[in-house]
Amino acid sequence: MALLSVGVLCVVSGLLPREEAAANLHRIGPLLLFLGSVIVLAELARQAQVFDVIAHRLAILGRGHYPALFVLCAAFASATTVLLNLDTTAVLITPVMLALARPARIPPLPLAMTTLWLANTASLLLPVSNLTNLLAADRIALTATEFAATMWAPHLASIVTTMLCLWLWYWRPARRGSDRYIPPNPIRPANARERALMTITAGACVLFVVAIPLLGDRIAVAAFGAAAVAVAAFAILDPTALRLSLIPWQLLVFVTGLFLVVPTLGRWGLDELTHVLIGTDAGACGAYRAAATGAALANLANNLPAYAAGEAVVAVHNGNQLLALLIGTNVSPIVTPWASLATLLVLQYCRTHDVRVPMTRFVLTGLVLAAVATTSAVAALLVTS
Repeated sequence: MALLSVGVLCVVSGLLPREEAAANLHRIGPLLLFLGSVIVLAELARQAQVFDVIAHRLAILGRGHYPALFVLCAAFASATTVLLNLDTTAVLITPVMLALARPARIPPLPLAMTTLWLANTASLLLPVSNLTNLLAADRIALTATEFAATMWAPHLASIVTTMLCLWLWYWRPARRGSDRYIPPNPIRPANARERALMTITAGACVLFVVAIPLLGDRIAVAAFGAAAVAVAAFAILDPTALRLSLIPWQLLVFVTGLFLVVPTLGRWGLDELTHVLIGTDAGACGAYRAAATGAALANLANNLPAYAAGEAVVAVHNGNQLLALLIGTNVSPIVTPWASLATLLVLQYCRTHDVRVPMTRFVLTGLVLAAVATTSAVAALLVTS
């Protein structure tokens, strides 16, 4: 709320012209609808135990073998990030994974770091995977399928690098401290009502995923429709679960304020600074400068304002430089705790579940991964483009 208040003051005082403020708010309208809808959909799916069932089934499928569990958990976190947004992975998959750790006697830190890192580094493939992707796809006029066709190689490079680092620093035997885990019992609905809720909300999630390539740039409509199906199911079968707190008001207000404050700062010096850092080179040098600037600004402030500040100074025709900036802001917010909302949320869940994340190790391993994953993803972009 404080950020929105500052943004309103910027408009009222004339620091940000009202026409520019109105244009910014018009641009993020569909983004806010998408964000609110997909989080409501994901939260209702969590209440219907859709994610709990999947997590327990994956642990059972691993049969006590850590290498198999590692691949399955990485695939689960990556798929959730790609299809339902990185904040969904942070908000819903993290507590599910940490709750799974106790009955299966799995060390919780590897599970937490898997969701934390892949919530960020696996968010390159689709426009829905990250709010910054929606902005970038709109800026260079790419549909969901065109965006995926452009970003598949950077996405793959980022995920492979992340998995290698996860195994090296958190999952290998010397780090996890045990040779096998105990497969948990499966979760089953207690009655017909729970079974119906689980089936319908899971179907709503599938409906959203199927609609992504069909609706093009109207992804917000797909998210809203899928959320409406889940809300209707709960309204009939469990109306007490429907509360206003399901809507992520604080996040929506934060994003709105952000798109008033950042343009104001841009008019008063930020654009000049960012322009100097990014430059105008349309080649490989310009792409890496954009990625490095996005990575640095994301870890100093936050990934969303970092992308917004960079986008303002990248030429519209320079698509590779814009996408390199996107890679830097998406993949790298894993060094400082505040670099992305997803990182912040995962660390908060770790505290509430009494999972200790050593900050020195967190920063150093995150720094190495951010550098290597960003470099390899930008290289993949340049090669395939």
